Amino acid sequence: QVQLVESGGGLVQPGGSLRLSCTASGFALDYFAIGWFRQAPGKEREGVSCISSSAGSTYYVDSVKGRFTISRDNAKNTVYLRMNSLKPDDTALYYCATLSTLACTVVDGHLMGAEYWGQGTQVTVSS
Repeated sequence: QVQLVESGGGLVQPGGSLRLSCTASGFALDYFAIGWFRQAPGKEREGVSCISSSAGSTYYVDSVKGRFTISRDNAKNTVYLRMNSLKPDDTALYYCATLSTLACTVVDGHLMGAEYWGQGTQVTVSS
């Protein structure tokens, strides 16, 4: 069974940190670029970050640059999103997805090619 499972979300105070994990089962993640997306209530889903299949290139939306770091451990079939200096605006349901391309493709600010999705993990930043 092909499955992506996100974990690591939770409630954190502003300025705090979380590390999200995206673990695949039933297939090898290393053939895919992986994207992290988020959707807050009443807002459109946005692509937050991406890592290419080789881990040679990454992408971050402007609002998280310098605060979030994406990485992958193909031996563990897992992609991580380290989130530091969290802000209330980061509150959202975070999803990972495989992308249809080996590299991260962004068109007009949209991260393209999402195919298989996980169920999401909630991140809430609040004091």
